[in-house]
Amino acid sequence: MTYTASVAKRAAADVTHFLESTWPHTIAVHNVEDDPAYQEMDVDLLWSIVDGEGNLRIIPVEVKGDRYHRTGNFFFETVSNEGKGTAGCFLYTKADWLFYYFVEIGRLYCLPMHGIRPWFDAHMHRFRERRTSTPVARGQDRYITVGRLVPIQTVLDEVPGILQYQKTETGWEPVVEAG
Repeated sequence: MTYTASVAKRAAADVTHFLESTWPHTIAVHNVEDDPAYQEMDVDLLWSIVDGEGNLRIIPVEVKGDRYHRTGNFFFETVSNEGKGTAGCFLYTKADWLFYYFVEIGRLYCLPMHGIRPWFDAHMHRFRERRTSTPVARGQDRYITVGRLVPIQTVLDEVPGILQYQKTETGWEPVVEAG
């Protein structure tokens, strides 16, 4: 397994643990990362909850595992594969939530897609575009992914409804911003 794939698997496992241990209305969390139907929608988890009215709801979740916490940025993917011209997951995911997880420090940002994507569409021009190479699962080939470096603090300041949690030895603690 490549290092990139192991980061993604660890992020999905930690987010699953977060949802199962932190949210009392959680019924189940189903990992659908390897299901082609959900890959097309860029959905990694199906989070089953009972809402406040007693109804079962299935919430699609996209998980983004990131190792580069020191940059102070999110990387919002706008082009998945530059050579093929495919749209980036941030632009087309059908998930209701993007759970952006910095795996090395255990910091989780819960981003509601109904708020973050329209904000990003309106402000994308403000953020630096960057390219990164991604290894293909088997072999030496790579492809180029394009995205925008978006300062985390800017998102916290400008987009309502962002939740933050820190993984600790005893569970998950909410992070409350001073101010």
